[in-house]
Amino acid sequence: MNSDRELLRHTLAALAYRAARAVEDAPATFAAFDGAGRQPAQILAHMGDLFDWALSMAQGNQRWHNSQPLPWPEEVSRFFASLKAFDAYLISGERLRAPGERLFQGPIADALTHVGQLAMLRRLAGCPIRGENYYLAEISVGRAGAEQAAPVKPF
Repeated sequence: MNSDRELLRHTLAALAYRAARAVEDAPATFAAFDGAGRQPAQILAHMGDLFDWALSMAQGNQRWHNSQPLPWPEEVSRFFASLKAFDAYLISGERLRAPGERLFQGPIADALTHVGQLAMLRRLAGCPIRGENYYLAEISVGRAGAEQAAPVKPF
């Protein structure tokens, strides 16, 4: 595996870790919280679409779809499934038909921004996530699902 793919995979693992923190234990009402913009369920649906798009570009068959949000638990599952599918392609050894830099600067960087939005909306909705030192977090390449290590140094 080349270093570009390893960096992409580490970034996906870090994104999965942060996204898991942003969505875990969110109250049922959070999905429809209106914080002046897109609702959390809409943001998460868009994030799933970003990784479906990333996978299609990596496979050389670029396509975009705007998904309607599913109920929150299903949307959370869909997001992590799309993240896992993209990670699986990266580890497969199949040729990347899109430059890694473009995959990072487009869908991956966009998703990182949206994780921050979800964390901010959690605070605005009155159900903030707990802060932690992400530098010390146990980020494991290949762990792209909702099941993540416990925080090492929360605050």
